[in-house]
Amino acid sequence: MAAHTETGHNNLFNNRESSFMDPFKGFLLTYFMPESCYDEFFLNFNFLDVPCLKIILSKGLGIGIILGSVMVKLPQILKLIGAKSAEGLSFNSVLLELFAITGTMAYSIANKFPFSAWGEALFLMLQTVAIGFLILHYGGRTKGGLLFLVVYCALLLLILSPVTPISVVTFMQASNMPAIIIGRLIQAASNFRNGHTGQLSAISVFLLFAGSLARIFTSLQETGDSLMALTYVISSACNSIIALQVLYYWNSSPERKKKKKKKKE
Repeated sequence: MAAHTETGHNNLFNNRESSFMDPFKGFLLTYFMPESCYDEFFLNFNFLDVPCLKIILSKGLGIGIILGSVMVKLPQILKLIGAKSAEGLSFNSVLLELFAITGTMAYSIANKFPFSAWGEALFLMLQTVAIGFLILHYGGRTKGGLLFLVVYCALLLLILSPVTPISVVTFMQASNMPAIIIGRLIQAASNFRNGHTGQLSAISVFLLFAGSLARIFTSLQETGDSLMALTYVISSACNSIIALQVLYYWNSSPERKKKKKKKKE
């Protein structure tokens, strides 16, 4: 009887211990850690467990990247609207970037990767579409811009539908690497040819570079997909070229180039 009472007391104590973090447990398990790590941290009080620390770091970075991606291209969009010009931005480069972003998003959804591993692609896609439209609009091709929006939305719905085979989605993801390389080289060549980066936003460029670097770690940690990781390695390398150009042409601008031409004349 005494033993039974003691067992019941221990069970009650254990239940209290496991329920102490219940108000936070659902949130932590959803966004930051698996249950095994929750137990390791909050039941065993082992806060130096390396595998669990890696998971939390990866999840935290992933959420940070997603939150940052909501506004990463906003400076670029505002700069275009403020200047009422898209000078220096290549529409072809934007198209290739949009292809890469769409491929990553479709591939991640098809493989049921956690949202924290690819969520920024959704927000980057929306902002890149807006930039593509603005480039056409300020280039005097507003009707072409509207057609671009309609065609892209139709293609996106088709790619995300069950009608599209997984092999097509995987091919898109594999094609990301050449698309990213060509797209960034087109933009880099445009910058070099113009002698300035035009209306390219330095804030957006540096945020994209930092985000792609962090994604190398999170994609390996959360998906274990080498194709995803390699895509971000290539993306980081290409983004670094544009970032270096932004620094190199920091004091150059379309207005200054025009002033120099006038002085020479």
